[in-house]
Amino acid sequence: QVQLVESGGGLVQAGGSLRLSCAVSGSIFRPDVMAWYRQAPGKQRELVALIASDFSTHYADSVKGRFTISRDNARNTVYLQMNSLKSEDTGIYYCSKSLPPPAVWGQGTQVTVSS
Repeated sequence: QVQLVESGGGLVQAGGSLRLSCAVSGSIFRPDVMAWYRQAPGKQRELVALIASDFSTHYADSVKGRFTISRDNARNTVYLQMNSLKSEDTGIYYCSKSLPPPAVWGQGTQVTVSS
């Protein structure tokens, strides 16, 4: 059974940084496409960033140049480095094993950016 456990969320002032981690168990991991999503209060969940097995990446326009997704296949872990945080980055951040199917989600970690 594949399990994803996020960590690293918290409260930070605008302009600050946080690093989220997602530890994956029960999966080969190396071929998996991994992603970070977030959900702000009253809004739909949105894709923040993804990283493929070849380490290629994709980012939402709203986080380009500020966030960096990376993966460590030896540790079965995916990271999201978030810099220059803004109040609009506030939300619950979810890690996802997107491919191959079925998709699996973590429980989420809260990120709150105070202005």
